[in-house]
Amino acid sequence: MNRYVKRYLIDAMSGMAQGLFASLLVGTIIRTLGQQLLRLGVNPVFQFLVDAGAFCCEGHVVGAAMAVGIGFAMGVHGLVLFSLITVGATANTLGGAGGPLAVLIIAIAAAEVGMLVSKKTKVDILVTPIVTIITGVLISVLCAKYIGIGASWVGKFIMLTTELHPFVMGIFVSVVVGIALTLPISSAAICAALGLTGLAGGAAVAGCCAQMIGFAILSFKENRWGGLLSQGLGTSMLQMPNIIKNPKVWIAPIAASAVTGPIATCVFGMTMNGAAVSSGMGTCGLVGQIGVITGWFNPSQQAVNWAVHKAEKAGIAADQIAQITQESLAINPGFVQWLGLLLVCFILPGVICWGLGKLFRQIGWINDGDLALE
Repeated sequence: MNRYVKRYLIDAMSGMAQGLFASLLVGTIIRTLGQQLLRLGVNPVFQFLVDAGAFCCEGHVVGAAMAVGIGFAMGVHGLVLFSLITVGATANTLGGAGGPLAVLIIAIAAAEVGMLVSKKTKVDILVTPIVTIITGVLISVLCAKYIGIGASWVGKFIMLTTELHPFVMGIFVSVVVGIALTLPISSAAICAALGLTGLAGGAAVAGCCAQMIGFAILSFKENRWGGLLSQGLGTSMLQMPNIIKNPKVWIAPIAASAVTGPIATCVFGMTMNGAAVSSGMGTCGLVGQIGVITGWFNPSQQAVNWAVHKAEKAGIAADQIAQITQESLAINPGFVQWLGLLLVCFILPGVICWGLGKLFRQIGWINDGDLALE
């Protein structure tokens, strides 16, 4: 594999996703937990959880966390890594709705420039931070806004198209994001960069779950319970060596994605109103499901922005648009919502891949040992 592809599209994106997990994602979970506990009675401890979660979700905090994750994954020197805190905060703030993509691009550029001078002078403690920060901030001022606009436009196009054509786009988004999850790239980072929420986010969750649960069930004969847990709650990326050897083992999970995606969009109207990064996580640590659930009770700012954008396009009066808030978008999920979450994320992928797996083994497309994990 080309080392630049690995460094920028695999390592850097994975690091960015981890930074998002350690800030926005965890912050959303903590804040939602605190808000739900507060409903049981006033308690300062629960309010502390709400405040702590809110701090984690601040734009500059999230940007800094992403940039540090990127630098760490790229293996940069210490002073370059710490200087990326400022670069990430600046890029995410100026990038607006498409901030994550701006952070990815600008943090990589600043890190590489910083590494050119790192440990090359006797005053490294001054030269390296100055060069890294000035490079990153300058690029952010010049480009972050436009990178963010581009990413936001693509994300909005996908989300709007999914709402207009939920069946076709449900299949497309589910299959594409699911494939990205199994490939050695970060589907979570892609969803975060595009701000993928709403119905499109729900379809993305479905596709990721189909890959993870699908491979876990499909390979149960070879990998038993250990494989079920490592793939069902870890990552389907573990199957990439087997996919390369026999691409037919990938057919069942992709087929499951194509089925569960439109079921999520057309039958249950499953939306991702939590953090966009959750859309690309599937059942990894149950992050995808937690994202859907937190979105029910505490919609993300991205979900609010998308609701406002749709309202503006529909010509709704300004005073009504002003009433669109996180509180107004929150719902009290009923039986249908919980059933849809269970069917789309767990039951249907398992059943589909179990059935197709039996068929493919009978006709010789999958042989014993083809799905064994090393």
